[in-house]
Parts: sequence; C-alpha cells; structure tokens
Amino acid sequence: MENSKKIIAIKIHFFKLRQGNTRVFVIFGNSKTFSDRLIMKLLEGKTAIITGGSRGIGKGIAQVFAQHGANIAFTYSSSSAAAEELATELTALGVKAKAYQSNAANYQAAQDLVAEVLKDFDGKIDILINNAGITKDNLLMRISEEDFDTVIEVNLKSVFNMTKAVQRTMLKQRQGSVINMSSVVGVKGNAGQTNYAASR
Repeated sequence: MENSKKIIAIKIHFFKLRQGNTRVFVIFGNSKTFSDRLIMKLLEGKTAIITGGSRGIGKGIAQVFAQHGANIAFTYSSSSAAAEELATELTALGVKAKAYQSNAANYQAAQDLVAEVLKDFDGKIDILINNAGITKDNLLMRISEEDFDTVIEVNLKSVFNMTKAVQRTMLKQRQGSVINMSSVVGVKGNAGQTNYAASR
C-alpha cells in the first residue's frame, strides 16, 4: 500500500510540473498519516460523471474517486437497488453521490443526464469517464445485425453522446478531463468479438 501511495505522489509531482505549479509535494518517507492526507486531496471538490458506474470497473472507479474526495454522479442500466447501495456507500465517505438511470447510447438521454447532473452538482462537471460497455459475443457468421449495432451504440456511440453533452460546460469552465475506457481486444481482436473489438 505504501509503495502505491508513493507512486501516486510521484505522479502528482510530474502533473504539477507540467502545469507550471511550483508547489510540488512528493512523498519519499514512510509517514502513512501524511501520505493519506495528501492523497485524499487529489480530487477534492471535483465532480465526476461515470457511465456504467454501478458495478464492475465503473464501481471500482467510483469508489476510488470518492476516496480521493470527488463528488460522483454515476449511471446504471437496470439494477436500482445496487445503484442506491453504492450511492449510500460513497456518501458515507463524505462526498456527494447520486445514481442516475440513463442510457448513454441514446443522444437525448445523454443530454438530459448532463442537464440533471449540472442541476444537482452546482453547475460543474470536471471529469467524464466513458465506462459504459457491454458484450454480445458470437462468431461473425452467426452474429445478428441487431447484436452488432447494440454493442457499437453502447460502447462507442455513447462516448460521442456523453462527450458532446459535457463539452459546452467544460469549455465554459476552461478545464475538464474526459477518460475513455478501452480494451486490449480493441488492439489485438478476439475470436467471437468483432463487434466489441470494433467498439473498443
């Protein structure tokens, strides 16, 4: 754990140098209390939207970001109970968190989601994580057009929809970060995953 905290601190060091900030903090000692205090401030006051955030990788990202002080708006598809449970867990960390049932593959739904988040989170969005993703695997000779299109829409078109929806806010703020989740399958391909490889 201590080693991972030192690595994070060193990443902070390089980030601040690139930003021209002369106040550089790097942990080289073994002071757990100090390192915890520093790391917990990484995302303090930031607001992040995470699509597909109620389970799997998205849930893990939401938990880590909340531990670092970020306010979390995350989407889910169908499991409202799991989503509300996560929102409660994140709120207990001292941040604001809210779950939204939304389909990022739908352009208007993405626009509506961002409008809601802006209303609920004091008009700011600092980070967008395009994490939503599904698989509908099958050999190319057997895959249906519907299954191919569904994966492309959820995994790829959602990135366009969500980025388009937040861009005006981020441009107005003159800052913002967009993180798109990918996969090694998008680079190397995989049997039975032509649609998933194309979308990643």
